Amino acid sequence: MAENRNGNGPTGAGNAYAINLEGFSRRLKAMYSHWCEHKSELWGSSDALAVATPPASEDLRYLKSSALNIWLLGYEFPDTIMLFLDKQIHFLCSQKKASLLEVVKRSAKEAAGVEVVMHMKAKSDDGTAQMDAMLCAIRAQSKLDGRDNPIVGYIAREAPEGNLLERWAVKLKNSNLQLGDVTNGFSDLFAVKDINELTNVKKAAYLTASVMKNFVVPKLEKVIDEEKKVAHSSLMDDTEKSILEPTKVRVKLKAENVDICYPPIFQSGGNFDLRPSASSDDEHLYYDSASVIICAIGSRYNSYCSNVARTYLIDSTPTQGNAYEVLLKAHEAAIGALNPGNKVSTVYQTALSVVERDAPDLVTNLTKSAGTGIGLEFRESGLALNAKNDRVMKPGMVFNVALGFQNLQTPTKNLKSQNFSLLLADTVIVTEKGHDVVTMLSSKTVKDVAYSFNDDDEEVVLPKVKAASNGTENLFSKATLRSDNQEISKEELRRQHQAELARQKNEETARRLAGGGSATGDNRTVAKTSSELILYRNVNDLPTPREMMIQVDQKNEAILLPIYGSMVPFHVATVKTVSSQQETNRNCYIRIIFNVPGTPFNPHDANSLKHQGATYLKEVSFRSKDSRHISEVVQLIKTLRRNVVAKESERAERATLVTQEKLVLAGNKFKPIRLADLWIRPIFGGRARKLTGTLEAHTNGFRYSTSRQDERIDVMYANIKHAFFQPAEKEMITLLHFHLHNHIMVGNKKTKDVQFYVEVMDVVQTLGGGKRSAYDPDEIEEEQRERDRKNKINMGFQNFVNRVNDLWGQPQFRGLDLEFDQPLRELGFHGVPFKASAFIVPASSCLVELIETPFLVVTLSEIEIVNLERVGLGQKNFDMAIVFKDFKRDVLRIDSIPSTSLDGIKEWLDTTDLKYYESRVNMIWRSILKVITDDPQRFVDEGGWEFLNLEASDSDSDKHRGVRPRDEESEESEEELEEEKGKTWEELEREASNADRERDESDSEDERRRRKTKAFGKSRGGPSSAVPKRAKMR
Repeated sequence: MAENRNGNGPTGAGNAYAINLEGFSRRLKAMYSHWCEHKSELWGSSDALAVATPPASEDLRYLKSSALNIWLLGYEFPDTIMLFLDKQIHFLCSQKKASLLEVVKRSAKEAAGVEVVMHMKAKSDDGTAQMDAMLCAIRAQSKLDGRDNPIVGYIAREAPEGNLLERWAVKLKNSNLQLGDVTNGFSDLFAVKDINELTNVKKAAYLTASVMKNFVVPKLEKVIDEEKKVAHSSLMDDTEKSILEPTKVRVKLKAENVDICYPPIFQSGGNFDLRPSASSDDEHLYYDSASVIICAIGSRYNSYCSNVARTYLIDSTPTQGNAYEVLLKAHEAAIGALNPGNKVSTVYQTALSVVERDAPDLVTNLTKSAGTGIGLEFRESGLALNAKNDRVMKPGMVFNVALGFQNLQTPTKNLKSQNFSLLLADTVIVTEKGHDVVTMLSSKTVKDVAYSFNDDDEEVVLPKVKAASNGTENLFSKATLRSDNQEISKEELRRQHQAELARQKNEETARRLAGGGSATGDNRTVAKTSSELILYRNVNDLPTPREMMIQVDQKNEAILLPIYGSMVPFHVATVKTVSSQQETNRNCYIRIIFNVPGTPFNPHDANSLKHQGATYLKEVSFRSKDSRHISEVVQLIKTLRRNVVAKESERAERATLVTQEKLVLAGNKFKPIRLADLWIRPIFGGRARKLTGTLEAHTNGFRYSTSRQDERIDVMYANIKHAFFQPAEKEMITLLHFHLHNHIMVGNKKTKDVQFYVEVMDVVQTLGGGKRSAYDPDEIEEEQRERDRKNKINMGFQNFVNRVNDLWGQPQFRGLDLEFDQPLRELGFHGVPFKASAFIVPASSCLVELIETPFLVVTLSEIEIVNLERVGLGQKNFDMAIVFKDFKRDVLRIDSIPSTSLDGIKEWLDTTDLKYYESRVNMIWRSILKVITDDPQRFVDEGGWEFLNLEASDSDSDKHRGVRPRDEESEESEEELEEEKGKTWEELEREASNADRERDESDSEDERRRRKTKAFGKSRGGPSSAVPKRAKMR
């Protein structure tokens, strides 16, 4: 590793390089202990260790000598010879390097009891004299130890480079000293990393995975989508630049500490080389049907390496899809075997057994090893993951698990697609309890690496490797980059897909009903009544009465009433109402009515049943001439009663909460990620002025707090079901929204949805009322300020979201599957989910409305079917009924959706693999679900949900199922009502007209004129106005 390339080599005494003496002492002591303990088995019984570091080079190379420099001293010292003896360490180097090394003398003496001897070489000096002095030191030590022929250990695999090292090699060879190879000793010494080394590996791995995810994949997608011709070497150069500039991939690492492990590798078009020494050629990227693209990148941080490799499939054939599925299983099995105490050989053997079981014909194509150890060297000797390595794995070891199939064949028309290879690689750390995949940020699942274009007539469909989709897939698991052939209409393709979904849905529902899966309610029970009310433990606890007046004891929640000369306490919870009345004679009355069990609206509870023979006080009234005192007492009782009811309600709500884990605050490892000046919904209780707060991302959850100590909530990562980020576009707010698995308390409110937002525009009112010109400079400047403010806020939220997503990408959050989702406005539609119209927007896994309250968050994986109701010609809008898999859950209705959104909604539902039906009327879903749950076998036998299919069902079959539309039921109700009433409306109208006519004929002309004059100018009801209006039946 060259000092010029890495920037980690000292060049002079006046630079900023400083050796970490604490780390030097610790590692020097560890080196001497390891040398002493394993001298015969790993260090070749060497009495001295001679390590020569070659001159600096611009080439990428991995040398044990350079690794020792960085591991021990923190920097590479090129053109330097180090000699380790039992009691001395000799350095042969230039004067500038010697000045840097002077600081280690004291540390070496204290840590290992060795003396540091410097041999400084001038530029004009060839170093021969200094070399002779070092060899004499070896012989002198051997004589002291009673050994006549000492053994000098050296790194045999490193050929000498430069005049100094070549001269040293000749000196050693002609010294008549025994030479031994100590490569295995250094390999074992470097194998187990300490905490600082593991931190460097993790940072390097995070950079590598981020480059693959945030640069390589989008770059490939853009090239393929725009059908550009780009050479592999060009992709290599662009990827290398993104590694060397981490900020381009949203990674905050110093560029001077970063380097590549090797030039990034891009291969396609049938020419594949799975060896780490492979290179990217000048051929163009090949992405036609059935093509395979292999990408491998590695980066270093502080000289510690990491590696990741992925294979991307374009319109893969069944052969390619099956092979990748087997490779993925084998790779995961190999990673799973990386546990402390296991032999290294078990890793490859585990992967081999998976291939032998699932695809025995591919065994010969499997790579001969599953990777190597990785650290300061890209390939650490002695830690190869092959079938012959019997070394035992220990916590702190790091491996590059690389597995692949090479030289596979698939029958296709294109010659470049017939030959293909597959490769997967990840960097994995062995931990105390197992292993940690530190490059997991880059996905390798089938849905994320398999692309479908369907541009060829040739059938190249990727085989399904999962169970039939039931809506749990994301909306855009991997976006299709080009449009399909238009030989078949979109409507026909959608109809075919929906028919397949109907079959799958009916099979799935039948299995769930057969297993009792429909009865998956929340099983909540009614909260128990509170224990018997106790105001005071004994009479002595009663407050001393000042005088016989009504008193309110706020502390004990009691009202003390003067009755027959004694102060009698009543708990405020027993009070039903309290009121006051002022009379004309200056007397004022206060009336208190109590709750009496057994009366209407006051049923017996557990306490009243215990005392069935008890006599209850129903009400009391008191008279006073002090009206002000009466008003104060009434106000105090009402306030106390309101507070007690609120407290009891909050206690009952909290009793049903699921216990959450404690928030672990971010410590010294990292600072919490902060987003300031946020409002929260739902708001905290209380009448105090509302304040903005700060949202912080800690180790295992979020904390939102204001300047008030009691206004604080914690949202655990494990309790987050969905997380959304919605920037302000046409809205007034930018928001973060969390939909939770279990309820939490925000103030005194129980909620599953918590939202943090900022208003991007200030609400202003223009004074004067006049219209302003569109070219008014002040108006233009104000609009520009608003745009700048909105963009600034959106960018701040986006940075927070990116950092939290990176945090969630760490291994400890692997099982939570968390990532901020952003609703897709272009797929949105207007509708009425509750009481008001709202703009409802699909996201990748949900259907949401996050602006108006109450919020709407529907998880797509929980949806059984969707029924589009009131769909027909002439209708301006229609309704959507969402039926959930839990049949005990109420059907969600979204009403009054404009008919112009119908095609877009059907396309979205079909894309997300949700089965939808259409009907011309609204259905009574409560009755339908009751019929299904009462007799699920009949529902399955009669075709499941196909009774909703207008093309496959008729009215008779619907009635046979007990399913009727709303209109039909209302018509029947009206007919029954008319039969009960007797006469029809027409008959009543006719009778009223006849009665008016007879009356007019019997009246005189003068009377008719008088009535006409009296009624002139007034609106007179029709002849049927006397008939009572008929009640509407719903």
